[in-house]
Amino acid sequence: MKITDIRVKIIDKEDAKLKCVASMVFDEVFVVHDVKVIESNDGGLFVVMPSRKIPSGEYKDIAHPLNNEFREYVKEEIVGAYKKALEEQEPEQ
Repeated sequence: MKITDIRVKIIDKEDAKLKCVASMVFDEVFVVHDVKVIESNDGGLFVVMPSRKIPSGEYKDIAHPLNNEFREYVKEEIVGAYKKALEEQEPEQ
């Protein structure tokens, strides 16, 4: 399964941990919305899959990779799309 498209909406709030919300399309036939890129306390980026709050107050993923290899693939693709979108929005000098 391959990611065939990623759409990124950059969050332009200063000092916000949430950097963008993305949608990813798999094999041009299945889409997952509300994938988030978050900045960690050490400045790194990580990907959070869409989730919902359950009655206990916890959040559970609605969709997520089943193994570390695919999780890393998703992270690399989403973070890469975020960085590319940042570059494209910067004004040329």
